[in-house]
Amino acid sequence: MYVERLSGFAVAGIAHSGAEALRFVERHPVDLVLLDLHLPDGHGLQVVRSMRAAGHAADVIAVTSARDLDVVRQAVSVGVVQYLLKPFTFPALRDRMERWTRFRDELAGGEAAGQDEVDRALSVLRSRDSATVLPKGLSASTLEAVTATLRQSPEGVSAGQAAEAVGVSRITARRYLEHLVNTGRAHRAPQYGQVGRPELNYRWAPDN
Repeated sequence: MYVERLSGFAVAGIAHSGAEALRFVERHPVDLVLLDLHLPDGHGLQVVRSMRAAGHAADVIAVTSARDLDVVRQAVSVGVVQYLLKPFTFPALRDRMERWTRFRDELAGGEAAGQDEVDRALSVLRSRDSATVLPKGLSASTLEAVTATLRQSPEGVSAGQAAEAVGVSRITARRYLEHLVNTGRAHRAPQYGQVGRPELNYRWAPDN
């Protein structure tokens, strides 16, 4: 769904296993593979190795929850050009896809005029975009904890409930919850039925 929202991209197909993915790329040439690493019939990196052994040169972006840094190193060694951790937002995926497009365009044939041109092409994939940087005062570890709390609460949570679950103040929890709302990963709505002002209820966005 996210890819279909991107101008210049089209979904060639969807595979639900490594074997299915290998059969697909054998029959349908593709430019880019968005690959989960935890597949029902094996590890995603083995799929990449099999692709390369069969002569398939499609670039690969890992889209996965695998956070093991050794796995990240192995992914780079087999030619994975980007690594996007779940859960992620549409802007985060769009950023990686647009970077890949610029990277491909930078290396579209011909010869590099010098080291600067090579460095510029490679930096397109690696430099951080301001949209992916957390606002000042927010930490990745606390954001992950708040995110996990929200995902495990289908009925939603208040800032107070999130604060108690994570072990931070209510004000701090609300800052993280509002960040998730602002980045499209959560929704908020007033919760009525209690005396006094309605309390805001936060829920994980269904499309995430």
